[in-house]
Amino acid sequence: MRYSFVLYSYYMAYASLEACLLDLEKNGQLVRIKEEVDPYLEMASIHLRVYDAKGPALLFENVKGSRFRAASNIFGTLARSKFIFRDTIEGMQELIQLKNDPMKALKSPFKNLHAGLAALKALPLKNPGSKPVMYEEIKITDLPLIQHWPNDGGAFVTLPQVYSEDIDHPGIMKANLGMYRIQLTGNDYITNKEIGLHYQLHRGIGVHQTKANAKGLPLKVSCFVGGPPSHTLSAVMPLPEGMSEMTFAGVLGGRRFRYTYEDGFCISTDADFVITGEVYPGENKPEGPFGDHLGYYSLTHDFPVMRIHKVYARKNAIWPFTVVGRPPQEDTSFGELIHEITGDAIPNEIPGVKEVHAVDAAGVHPLLLAVGSERYTPYNPAKQPAELMTLSNHILGTGQLSLAKFLFIAADESNQLRAADIPAFMQFLLERIDLKRDIHFHTNTTIDTLDYSGTGLNSGSKVVLAACGEKKRELANEVPAVMHTLQGFENPRMAMPGVVCISSRAFTDYRSAKEELKLLNLQLHEYTEELQGIVLMVVCDNSVFAAETMSNYLWITYTRSNPSHDIYGIGERTEFKHWGCEGPLVIDARIKPHHAPALEKNPVVEKRVDRIFEKGGSLYKAI
Repeated sequence: MRYSFVLYSYYMAYASLEACLLDLEKNGQLVRIKEEVDPYLEMASIHLRVYDAKGPALLFENVKGSRFRAASNIFGTLARSKFIFRDTIEGMQELIQLKNDPMKALKSPFKNLHAGLAALKALPLKNPGSKPVMYEEIKITDLPLIQHWPNDGGAFVTLPQVYSEDIDHPGIMKANLGMYRIQLTGNDYITNKEIGLHYQLHRGIGVHQTKANAKGLPLKVSCFVGGPPSHTLSAVMPLPEGMSEMTFAGVLGGRRFRYTYEDGFCISTDADFVITGEVYPGENKPEGPFGDHLGYYSLTHDFPVMRIHKVYARKNAIWPFTVVGRPPQEDTSFGELIHEITGDAIPNEIPGVKEVHAVDAAGVHPLLLAVGSERYTPYNPAKQPAELMTLSNHILGTGQLSLAKFLFIAADESNQLRAADIPAFMQFLLERIDLKRDIHFHTNTTIDTLDYSGTGLNSGSKVVLAACGEKKRELANEVPAVMHTLQGFENPRMAMPGVVCISSRAFTDYRSAKEELKLLNLQLHEYTEELQGIVLMVVCDNSVFAAETMSNYLWITYTRSNPSHDIYGIGERTEFKHWGCEGPLVIDARIKPHHAPALEKNPVVEKRVDRIFEKGGSLYKAI
């Protein structure tokens, strides 16, 4: 046991972002870019290329217009993320297991001593002797003002740690730390005096602002940037409300979260930068557009404006950033790492749910797959979803899982089905679903703020597809002959067994769409026998592209459709308020006039950054 304690005391605990980057460099996982690089589109372009190549972390040493360095792709692969936390991730996993099963510690006290030692790092350390981040005061315009996509509204912070406290229960243990994007320049913001604060549904800061507004008081907000990498990850962890992200950061980082207060604002003393300010009741300004993680722009909307108090920087500070866009991107690694750490957290939180998987290729929130149980009648095997419907309601009422737009849930009593194995899960569900019975809509409800397929900001619908029991059909692997003869539809292509993508004319409005899909129904209704192996048809703008890869099918189908408005069915009918269909389910995934535009790179900038990758450039041998 003495030996275990000695090992623990030598764990890698980064005191700064630079310490982490130097460690990555020593282990061949970081490249320095010495050429001057423009923060307007160039830095993002370089990052995207390197991420796509599964390349190293990047340190930009010469950022045009700023004296500060910048770093990206730090978490670019799951392997590198696990390397960064190689000495602490096991202790974090054990702590989570102990929380789920407290008796485990009593049964094996010596075996779980490692977790107990890790927990000692959880308590934040107030007023440490050293306060590196307060080395100097700067202005917003001193920062690397990085614009990621051509139509972005300005420069954004893409790895912020936004800190706020509960006005009724002040203090760090009841505080919230979240990753809510910050717009630094552009629109109507007064330069160096105001910045935009964008946060979405189910975010802890919203509770804090609501309480402050009710008292007519401004909400004090601190935006930490950089610092030990555990601080960045803690800001995206889906922790229960009331649990401090700062305690998580301490355990995962192997180093207590160090902080102080200045002028009433909390300061993370190990951060590279801190921006402090206040959000006043009713003060909103247009924020956006911003190229976001669904692969489209989130458009301009009114969000809270933060009046800047002070901006601090440590000596030789480094500005970390990432670039989001059509997945997968670097934030995908965040999700994978969170899954590695949390393990069985969801099954313990929702009994009966064995596994959930937010499909990254579909933009995370648009499509959620879940494996559940059917335990209600063990004396009589389930013939239709029962417990699955209870579980689906629980899932759609739990934290950020509630943002799911399409929830596919299946029961597998063999315990072989895995939600993360998307092709196998889809095949299992499609083989068993009863299209007349097992489709359940939630209309006029909330959806992800970044999803523009609905009827307005945060407004849209959801659908649950549930399946259990014996296999009902063999899925087709070839397009049925009748689909090659359809009027108004062309180029049918198999996306996967049981799923056909088919092109149609461009979408104009929903009245026309109903008529077009009625024509499809009329043409196929009498062929339901021939179509038994086809469970889903996706009407789209380009079926060849949609069916080319699983990633394309998932992205187009689930980001471009609103269940209540865009789901049809061959032989569809409504009986006692319940909708179903005899033949294939049909999803209209064409681009709609109200959708946000897809992200596209600037070809001039792409050509310009070639110099970094050509012979003699910093990244010539790196990827």
